[in-house]
Amino acid sequence: MSVNLKKGEKISLVKPGGGLKKVRVGLGWDEAARKRGLFSLKPKDIDCDASVILCGEDGKIISPDVKRCCVYFGNLRDTSGAIVHAGDNLTGGGEGDDEQITVDLSLIPPGIARLVFVVNIYDAGVRRQHFGMIRNAFIRLVDLGNNSEICRFNLTEDYTGMTGLVVGEIYRRGDEWKFNAVGQGVAEASRLASLIDLYR
Repeated sequence: MSVNLKKGEKISLVKPGGGLKKVRVGLGWDEAARKRGLFSLKPKDIDCDASVILCGEDGKIISPDVKRCCVYFGNLRDTSGAIVHAGDNLTGGGEGDDEQITVDLSLIPPGIARLVFVVNIYDAGVRRQHFGMIRNAFIRLVDLGNNSEICRFNLTEDYTGMTGLVVGEIYRRGDEWKFNAVGQGVAEASRLASLIDLYR
């Protein structure tokens, strides 16, 4: 049975009796209805990009090289093969997950202790877009062993003016993996580098 989390709540990813190995992290959002003037052009679609920032025990990125410390639309797999991004969704249209990232907890190298899931609006400054124009944003974890949803975090705050979100994180505590519902807005994140810089 899935658990609905609130901001700041944590949940253990250890199943009773063990066995949880592979999870799918689904991130979703919808574009809020926007007013359009009689003679105005159709507004540009909001292109949200989901990424994973890989950090060590100290909470800092594991490498200054973006291809080693981050899994995103330009780098769909980490070097261990434990974390795989399914690819970019340019509009956020349709039901369910807009972007998905698969995590094999059993394959994550010892040097990676925290996976930070972030979403940013590509070219937000140029397009004059922000997360106040987004609704129904969520992150959910699915156990791929039985395809059942483990937990879901619906982001219900007003993120007007924010162009990036730290949505949630999977982190290692001893031998146990946990998930933390974060929901932190970031004012300037038109480029992924701005989010990575938070963890340098």
